[in-house]
Amino acid sequence: MPEGSVEARLAALEARCRKAEDHLEILNLLNTYGPLVDSATAEAAGELWVEGGGYSFTLPDGGTKRLSAPDEIAGMYHWEGHLELVKTGCAHLTGTPKISVKGDEAEAVGYSVVILKEEDRWFLWRAAVNHWTFRRTGEGWRIVERFNRALDGSPESHATMRKVTGI
Repeated sequence: MPEGSVEARLAALEARCRKAEDHLEILNLLNTYGPLVDSATAEAAGELWVEGGGYSFTLPDGGTKRLSAPDEIAGMYHWEGHLELVKTGCAHLTGTPKISVKGDEAEAVGYSVVILKEEDRWFLWRAAVNHWTFRRTGEGWRIVERFNRALDGSPESHATMRKVTGI
């Protein structure tokens, strides 16, 4: 195809549209997460991942844990601590991430926060940085891995933030 031909321009436009649609679908996927976990809709939350995918996060004691999808991830939303958050009133918010799509694989880096209700006030309960990987599947984009680290000033949280430059 000649560079300036209608066919070449149409192919370039289709590629740009697909990239924009991929970004939007990934944003919608990430923004589905909070309402699912905040309403204790555990199984649907676990199904946002590919089978065998994972979620690695910082524990309250500073350690880390990785859960596998979908069952272990869905099971987390039945943990007593999580259900207490839901009963109190909480909001898991995903900040707009930087997304990079390469064919049927994608990455995103961005912040997440949890807002918790305490009596008649709301406060920021937890803040973290996330590195997500995604795969296009027959059901649309799904999470492969979520690497989440508390914003605690640790070298690991800073290294996760710096991933924004490499995607």
